[in-house]
Amino acid sequence: MHPRLLTCDPRSDILPVVDFLVFDAGVPRRDLRKAIVRCPRLLVSSVPDQLRPTLYFLRRLGFVGAHAIDCSTTLLLVSSVEETLLPKLEYLRGLGFTRREAAKLVLRSPGLLTFSIEKNFRPKVEYLIGEMGRDVAEVGRFPQYFSFSLEGKIKPRHRKLVEMGLFEKVSLKEMLRVSDGEFSDRLVEMRLRSVDEIYNQKCTH
Repeated sequence: MHPRLLTCDPRSDILPVVDFLVFDAGVPRRDLRKAIVRCPRLLVSSVPDQLRPTLYFLRRLGFVGAHAIDCSTTLLLVSSVEETLLPKLEYLRGLGFTRREAAKLVLRSPGLLTFSIEKNFRPKVEYLIGEMGRDVAEVGRFPQYFSFSLEGKIKPRHRKLVEMGLFEKVSLKEMLRVSDGEFSDRLVEMRLRSVDEIYNQKCTH
Protein backbone atom coordinates (compact mmCIF):
# COMPACT_ATOMS: atom_id res chain seq x y z
CA MET A 1 0.00 0.00 0.00
CA HIS A 2 2.95 2.31 0.71
CA PRO A 3 5.93 1.08 -1.40
CA ARG A 4 8.08 3.92 -0.05
CA LEU A 5 8.30 2.04 3.25
CA LEU A 6 10.44 -0.57 1.49
CA THR A 7 13.02 1.96 0.32
CA CYS A 8 13.04 4.69 2.97
CA ASP A 9 15.97 5.01 5.33
CA PRO A 10 15.04 4.09 8.95
CA ARG A 11 17.35 6.67 10.49
CA SER A 12 16.62 9.69 8.30
CA ASP A 13 13.00 8.96 7.34
CA ILE A 14 11.30 6.83 10.01
CA LEU A 15 13.07 7.90 13.21
CA PRO A 16 11.98 11.58 12.90
CA VAL A 17 8.35 10.44 12.58
CA VAL A 18 8.62 8.17 15.63
CA ASP A 19 10.24 10.99 17.65
CA PHE A 20 7.45 13.35 16.53
CA LEU A 21 4.71 10.94 17.57
CA VAL A 22 6.25 10.38 20.99
CA PHE A 23 7.65 13.80 21.91
CA ASP A 24 5.39 16.19 19.96
CA ALA A 25 2.07 14.38 19.63
CA GLY A 26 2.46 12.66 23.00
CA VAL A 27 1.61 9.14 21.85
CA PRO A 28 2.81 6.66 24.52
CA ARG A 29 5.62 4.42 23.28
CA ARG A 30 3.52 1.35 24.09
CA ASP A 31 0.90 2.56 21.59
CA LEU A 32 3.24 3.38 18.70
CA ARG A 33 2.78 0.02 17.01
CA LYS A 34 -1.02 0.37 17.16
CA ALA A 35 -0.86 3.87 15.71
CA ILE A 36 1.38 2.81 12.82
CA VAL A 37 -0.61 -0.35 12.05
CA ARG A 38 -3.77 1.77 11.90
CA CYS A 39 -2.10 4.27 9.59
CA PRO A 40 1.18 3.16 7.93
CA ARG A 41 1.13 6.38 5.92
CA LEU A 42 2.42 8.15 9.03
CA LEU A 43 5.87 6.68 8.38
CA VAL A 44 6.12 8.25 4.93
CA SER A 45 4.71 11.65 5.88
CA SER A 46 6.86 14.75 6.29
CA VAL A 47 7.07 15.96 9.88
CA PRO A 48 7.59 19.68 9.07
CA ASP A 49 5.30 19.84 6.03
CA GLN A 50 2.46 17.54 7.04
CA LEU A 51 2.39 16.12 10.55
CA ARG A 52 3.38 19.10 12.69
CA PRO A 53 1.09 21.70 10.99
CA THR A 54 -1.85 19.29 11.23
CA LEU A 55 -1.12 18.57 14.89
CA TYR A 56 -1.15 22.30 15.67
CA PHE A 57 -4.46 22.70 13.82
CA LEU A 58 -6.06 19.78 15.67
CA ARG A 59 -4.89 21.14 19.01
CA ARG A 60 -6.42 24.54 18.26
CA LEU A 61 -9.60 22.69 17.39
CA GLY A 62 -9.65 21.12 20.84
CA PHE A 63 -7.67 17.89 20.57
CA VAL A 64 -5.93 18.45 23.90
CA GLY A 65 -6.27 17.09 27.42
CA ALA A 66 -8.87 14.31 27.50
CA HIS A 67 -9.21 14.64 23.71
CA ALA A 68 -5.48 14.63 22.94
CA ILE A 69 -4.27 12.71 19.90
CA ASP A 70 -3.80 9.03 20.71
CA CYS A 71 -3.23 5.80 18.78
CA SER A 72 -6.83 5.83 17.55
CA THR A 73 -6.71 9.37 16.16
CA THR A 74 -3.13 9.68 14.85
CA LEU A 75 -4.50 8.90 11.37
CA LEU A 76 -5.94 12.44 11.39
CA LEU A 77 -2.37 13.75 11.25
CA VAL A 78 -1.95 12.64 7.63
CA SER A 79 -5.01 14.66 6.51
CA SER A 80 -4.63 17.94 4.67
CA VAL A 81 -5.92 20.83 6.78
CA GLU A 82 -6.99 22.89 3.76
CA GLU A 83 -8.32 20.13 1.53
CA THR A 84 -9.75 17.64 4.03
CA LEU A 85 -10.29 18.90 7.58
CA LEU A 86 -11.53 22.45 6.99
CA PRO A 87 -14.09 21.48 4.29
CA LYS A 88 -15.67 18.94 6.65
CA LEU A 89 -15.90 21.45 9.47
CA GLU A 90 -17.40 23.98 7.07
CA TYR A 91 -19.95 21.41 5.91
CA LEU A 92 -21.04 20.85 9.51
CA ARG A 93 -21.32 24.60 10.00
CA GLY A 94 -23.42 24.74 6.85
CA LEU A 95 -25.90 22.42 8.55
CA GLY A 96 -26.51 25.11 11.15
CA PHE A 97 -23.92 24.29 13.80
CA THR A 98 -21.72 27.07 15.14
CA ARG A 99 -17.93 26.81 14.91
CA ARG A 100 -17.80 25.73 18.55
CA GLU A 101 -20.59 23.18 18.10
CA ALA A 102 -18.90 21.71 15.02
CA ALA A 103 -15.66 21.38 16.99
CA LYS A 104 -17.50 19.62 19.82
CA LEU A 105 -19.03 17.18 17.34
CA VAL A 106 -15.66 16.09 15.96
CA LEU A 107 -14.15 15.88 19.43
CA ARG A 108 -16.95 13.54 20.49
CA SER A 109 -16.68 11.55 17.26
CA PRO A 110 -13.26 12.11 15.58
CA GLY A 111 -14.19 9.72 12.79
CA LEU A 112 -16.29 12.54 11.31
CA LEU A 113 -13.07 14.07 10.01
CA THR A 114 -12.33 10.91 8.01
CA PHE A 115 -15.72 10.62 6.27
CA SER A 116 -16.45 11.81 2.73
CA ILE A 117 -18.81 14.75 2.36
CA GLU A 118 -20.30 13.44 -0.89
CA LYS A 119 -20.40 9.73 -0.04
CA ASN A 120 -21.25 9.94 3.66
CA PHE A 121 -22.40 13.27 5.09
CA ARG A 122 -24.63 14.50 2.28
CA PRO A 123 -26.67 11.32 1.56
CA LYS A 124 -27.18 10.64 5.26
CA VAL A 125 -28.30 14.19 5.98
CA GLU A 126 -30.68 14.06 3.01
CA TYR A 127 -32.15 10.79 4.29
CA LEU A 128 -32.40 12.13 7.84
CA ILE A 129 -34.36 15.21 6.74
CA GLY A 130 -36.18 13.96 3.63
CA GLU A 131 -37.15 10.41 4.60
CA MET A 132 -37.03 10.40 8.39
CA GLY A 133 -38.40 13.90 8.76
CA ARG A 134 -35.98 14.62 11.56
CA ASP A 135 -34.04 17.73 12.47
CA VAL A 136 -30.28 18.01 11.95
CA ALA A 137 -30.06 19.04 15.61
CA GLU A 138 -30.51 15.37 16.49
CA VAL A 139 -27.13 14.67 14.87
CA GLY A 140 -25.69 17.16 17.34
CA ARG A 141 -26.83 14.86 20.12
CA PHE A 142 -25.66 11.73 18.31
CA PRO A 143 -22.85 12.50 15.81
CA GLN A 144 -22.08 8.77 15.61
CA TYR A 145 -25.06 8.63 13.22
CA PHE A 146 -22.59 9.21 10.37
CA SER A 147 -20.56 6.12 11.30
CA PHE A 148 -23.41 3.72 10.50
CA SER A 149 -24.07 2.30 7.04
CA LEU A 150 -26.95 4.05 5.28
CA GLU A 151 -27.97 1.01 3.24
CA GLY A 152 -26.94 -1.65 5.74
CA LYS A 153 -28.37 -0.26 8.95
CA ILE A 154 -30.00 3.18 8.87
CA LYS A 155 -32.56 2.55 6.11
CA PRO A 156 -33.57 -1.00 7.16
CA ARG A 157 -34.08 -0.05 10.80
CA HIS A 158 -35.92 3.15 9.96
CA ARG A 159 -38.28 1.29 7.62
CA LYS A 160 -38.92 -1.42 10.21
CA LEU A 161 -39.83 1.16 12.84
CA VAL A 162 -42.13 2.97 10.41
CA GLU A 163 -43.87 -0.31 9.47
CA MET A 164 -44.55 -0.98 13.13
CA GLY A 165 -45.63 2.60 13.84
CA LEU A 166 -42.85 3.05 16.38
CA PHE A 167 -40.45 5.47 14.69
CA GLU A 168 -41.65 8.58 16.54
CA LYS A 169 -40.87 6.90 19.86
CA VAL A 170 -37.22 6.12 19.11
CA SER A 171 -34.19 8.45 18.99
CA LEU A 172 -31.36 7.96 16.49
CA LYS A 173 -29.16 6.64 19.29
CA GLU A 174 -31.77 4.08 20.36
CA MET A 175 -32.33 3.08 16.75
CA LEU A 176 -28.70 2.52 15.78
CA ARG A 177 -26.44 1.90 18.73
CA VAL A 178 -27.72 -1.58 19.65
CA SER A 179 -26.95 -4.90 17.98
CA ASP A 180 -29.42 -6.51 15.59
CA GLY A 181 -30.55 -8.89 18.32
CA GLU A 182 -31.09 -6.10 20.84
CA PHE A 183 -32.92 -4.05 18.22
CA SER A 184 -35.33 -6.92 17.52
CA ASP A 185 -35.90 -7.44 21.26
CA ARG A 186 -36.68 -3.75 21.72
CA LEU A 187 -39.17 -3.83 18.86
CA VAL A 188 -41.02 -6.67 20.55
CA GLU A 189 -40.98 -4.85 23.91
CA MET A 190 -42.24 -1.63 22.36
CA ARG A 191 -44.99 -3.41 20.45
CA LEU A 192 -46.15 -5.19 23.62
CA ARG A 193 -46.08 -1.90 25.51
CA SER A 194 -48.20 -0.28 22.80
CA VAL A 195 -50.73 -3.11 23.02
CA ASP A 196 -50.86 -2.72 26.81
CA GLU A 197 -51.45 1.02 26.49
CA ILE A 198 -54.29 0.50 24.01
CA TYR A 199 -55.85 -2.18 26.22
CA ASN A 200 -55.62 0.00 29.35
CA GLN A 201 -57.19 2.95 27.52
CA LYS A 202 -60.02 0.72 26.38
CA CYS A 203 -60.63 -0.52 29.93
CA THR A 204 -60.88 3.02 31.32
CA HIS A 205 -63.63 4.02 28.90
